[in-house]
Amino acid sequence: MPGGVKQRIRRKWRPPLALVIGGTLSAVLVLPVIAIGYFKVAGFILGWGETTLLIGTLAVVTTLLLAFLLWRLVLRPVYALTAHAKAVKDGRDDAPLPRHFGTPELTALGQAVLDMGSTLQDREAGLRAYTNHVTHELKSPLTSLIGAAELLEDDMATEDRAKLTETIRTSAQKMQVLLDALRRLATARDPLGRGPTQLSEALKKVDAGLALKVHQNRAVPLDPDALHAILTHLAQNAAAHGARQLTITGTEAGFTVQDDGPGISQGNRARIFEPFFTTRRATGGTGMGLAIVRTMLGAAGGDIALLPSDRGALFDITFD
Repeated sequence: MPGGVKQRIRRKWRPPLALVIGGTLSAVLVLPVIAIGYFKVAGFILGWGETTLLIGTLAVVTTLLLAFLLWRLVLRPVYALTAHAKAVKDGRDDAPLPRHFGTPELTALGQAVLDMGSTLQDREAGLRAYTNHVTHELKSPLTSLIGAAELLEDDMATEDRAKLTETIRTSAQKMQVLLDALRRLATARDPLGRGPTQLSEALKKVDAGLALKVHQNRAVPLDPDALHAILTHLAQNAAAHGARQLTITGTEAGFTVQDDGPGISQGNRARIFEPFFTTRRATGGTGMGLAIVRTMLGAAGGDIALLPSDRGALFDITFD
């Protein structure tokens, strides 16, 4: 599943936008009054010409200072966000961004724009990847269907016709399984209901043909249906790879899921969350289970990672 590192704006104290605007307006209103009073007093001491020159110089310096502050705190971040938005529209993610944004309000706006751009780019990359994978995965059963249809046009023995019928049925079933998995992956992006839900409560409804245990039960920020769906996918994935037991352990940030199966080889660890990646293609695996889990967790502000383990596969689920 596509997903780059999210860009984060470094948070540093800056004056609120209301203070910037209020300070600027106050300076515009108050400074002329001060200048008039100073002009009346200093004119008798320094002379009217020198006083006028001094006040004019101070006015220019003050104006330049206010202009710099407005540019630094407001205009530059807005221009940077505009450039970044155009880069996202053009399919690029290399638009330079300042390390800080001028006010807390613009910092929040900037982070929202960055998150939106990252999400849009991930979805576009995901759509391209899914299109390529679906085209590849459907090619084999479609070829079988076309070949079988052509052979059925010829006269053949009843036994051969039965074999062709079975080929058609098997190919159609493969396509149905793949399309169902794609539908589940698409709906996995929908926002999930919020909890809290106890791990033990959701685990009671999981039926995957293996023993299930909970250590250090805790509540997680998902509703029962969402948590049940995630645990079911993980349990089915473990059972499909020969595991007989699944242990769920509550942690400070979420929970871990560990099975007693053969584990995941070093060469496959980096790809297990990719859609369509499977080591069980010959037995009907679609490679969508873990991709669906990661997508569902992402929609709920969570994530899943594969941790090193001496026994079976160990997944760490965390929430923001």
